[in-house]
Amino acid sequence: MRVDIYISIVALAMIASSASTAQMLKKEPGAGQLAAGAVVLVDDGTCGPGKVKQVTGGSNISMSRGGQMTTGSARKRKCVIK
Repeated sequence: MRVDIYISIVALAMIASSASTAQMLKKEPGAGQLAAGAVVLVDDGTCGPGKVKQVTGGSNISMSRGGQMTTGSARKRKCVIK
């Protein structure tokens, strides 16, 4: 029984680590080419030596909530250490 638990923990750790790995690109994807919430790393030199730009996709979708229109979220960019 302990072996089954150990295998389950290792499998979950492998899945979690592969899911958090962001794709490395040379240039930022164009408008409409990055899904909402998707994260990519862009090594285009804009963040300086030893850093890359982390881009998180936004959403252009507008919704009606309680009679009020809400707009989507903007694409987010920040510099992170490689």
